[in-house]
Amino acid sequence: NHNWQLSHPILKTILEDTDLFQVDLALTPPQGGDMSVFTPVFTDYHVVVLDYNGDDWPEATRQAFLDYVRGGGGVVVYHAANNAFPEWPEFNELIGLGGWGGRTERHGPYVVWRDGEIVRDMRPGPGGAHGRQHRFVVDHRDTEHPITRGLPESWLHEQDELYHHLRGPAENMTLLATAWSDPVTGGTGDHEPILFTIDYGAGRVFQTALGHAGDDPPPALQCTGFIVTLQRGAEWAATGAVTQPVPDDFPTADQVRLRPRFVRETPDKLLAELAGYTYNDSLEPLVQLEE
Repeated sequence: NHNWQLSHPILKTILEDTDLFQVDLALTPPQGGDMSVFTPVFTDYHVVVLDYNGDDWPEATRQAFLDYVRGGGGVVVYHAANNAFPEWPEFNELIGLGGWGGRTERHGPYVVWRDGEIVRDMRPGPGGAHGRQHRFVVDHRDTEHPITRGLPESWLHEQDELYHHLRGPAENMTLLATAWSDPVTGGTGDHEPILFTIDYGAGRVFQTALGHAGDDPPPALQCTGFIVTLQRGAEWAATGAVTQPVPDDFPTADQVRLRPRFVRETPDKLLAELAGYTYNDSLEPLVQLEE
């Protein structure tokens, strides 16, 4: 239900721009296809980035994935991947919070940040919703975690879906960041979880609810705040530490910062592109250099 054909290559570009990751793409068969052939070897990787919400995986693949994470593998749950597999109890434990797919109170409580603490609300109701897309401020609630350490306490995110009414077991969860879900935009009037981690066995799970891939290019994925927190979250999930410095183009509380081509531009990189310029080539490197 999301444009994975657009988001997959962008996520690959973002992660490989750190020079820390080499990314392979694992694609399932089309909807309704023979899922038994989907058998990635998860243990060949330090981290698995989930950008998937489709047919159920075969039981052997499910078990291999759980064994990988319990044994110390890293996972990044990106945006609508928290919609997946609502009737897979272990997956709901692993992602902590999810939405849609028929999720209700039987899947766990609603979770919000209220009056300086996490509130778990077991009232009945569906899990997963969002108001209209808009810019919003992301507030870090744990500034000492390796993913958020050194980043501004608050930063303005580019237009995106702000998920609310997420629910799930939310066990072994560290809440890193929330966003105010404004009723004016169709929100709840609560501070909703946006970035958090889950300890699952010996594995590390990082979830970002940010990054809707709708328009091409998707503004939410161009936001430097989204890019940097994804990069840092992926490194932490893979290794347990974050070595990346805080970039000087990170957003502030009142100013969005964008990376139009999803990578951090440098004069040397742009000049190298322009050195090979021929007539009718894109002038985007020149635009970026001038900016």
